[in-house]
Amino acid sequence: MRSRIAPILLEAMLLALGGPLAAATPAAAARAALDEAAAARFAALALKCLHQEYPNHISHTLGGDADARAPRELTPAFYGCYDWHSAVHAHWLLVRLIRLIPDAPFAPEARAAVAQSLAPANIEAEVRYLRGAGRASFERPYGLAWLLELAAELRRFDDPDAKRWSATLRPLETETAARLEGWLPKLHYPIRIGEHDQTAFSFGLMWDWAGVAGEQPMRRLLEDAAQRFYRQDRNCPLAYEPSGEDFLSPCLAEADFLRRVLAPRAFASWLTRFLPQIPDGRAGARAAQRPGAPWLVPGVVTDRADPKLAHIDGLNLSRAWMLEGIAHGLPAHDARVAALTAAAARHRDAALPAVTGEHYEGGHWLGTFAVYLTSRAGLAQ
Repeated sequence: MRSRIAPILLEAMLLALGGPLAAATPAAAARAALDEAAAARFAALALKCLHQEYPNHISHTLGGDADARAPRELTPAFYGCYDWHSAVHAHWLLVRLIRLIPDAPFAPEARAAVAQSLAPANIEAEVRYLRGAGRASFERPYGLAWLLELAAELRRFDDPDAKRWSATLRPLETETAARLEGWLPKLHYPIRIGEHDQTAFSFGLMWDWAGVAGEQPMRRLLEDAAQRFYRQDRNCPLAYEPSGEDFLSPCLAEADFLRRVLAPRAFASWLTRFLPQIPDGRAGARAAQRPGAPWLVPGVVTDRADPKLAHIDGLNLSRAWMLEGIAHGLPAHDARVAALTAAAARHRDAALPAVTGEHYEGGHWLGTFAVYLTSRAGLAQ
């Protein structure tokens, strides 16, 4: 397989610095960043699990005997890939890849699989399930944010199948957005952990969906959340990361969300206070590092057959795209871009070879993180 790591790093640097690629369309940049052989491997992971019902980890509140049913009966659109949110984002993976590589050999199978899931009766059942008693916090915010990301990808896709799927999904998209919009004003504190409940990462997906859908009420709620939860933050303890089962960095995810909300100069100023340890070439920053040690090394995975310990592979992937996002949000020629893009490349190098599907514990979800990174999903819409 030909390596795309150096070209992708160059693309990230040129975009951040306002170079020639900055003039390219976002979709063209995303296509250029994809290695088609790797894309086929990631698509195969999603196709393998999309309608594989077991093993299954359901987040399900039972109100009585009648609620004790198989996953395919509870949520007939999104019952595969081990859990609901992974099933949702596996559909996003396939839709994104067939949008960016429409003539890929896997595209016909991917289209058929997505069509099977996004049948009207299945989506109607998903809406009924979401509205069921005791499910106010179901998959909030992570799974719901991925549902909006899937909806956004369908809205971006100028294709007859995608337009039909988007229309079919619309009732669930509407219900999901309404739930999140009702929750945000009541959320009094951010959630700063490194797993599913973290708010900053989900806020980024929600922000991107709102832009595609033209949902200004959601954008205003997220701007308010950014102000309430994050604008006054200082000295994020990045050295304390990662926790042993993280797949998202609390510090980097917050910065990756704020770069969406703030203009480049305001973001640069905020970032100086929030992550002062990012090297900028000055003597003080160099002195804060161990001699010869790179800034921000990838996490170590000790057992990829353990579903929680395998999270660290996801952490390395998400760190890579968050570091690229942070660099992208800075003004041209900011001195921190070099350190950010170098750290992103280290994490990319460490993580992508591990996305193999050898163990279902990682295979059912890491493909999505790999596609989000390699297709520059948070940057190239």
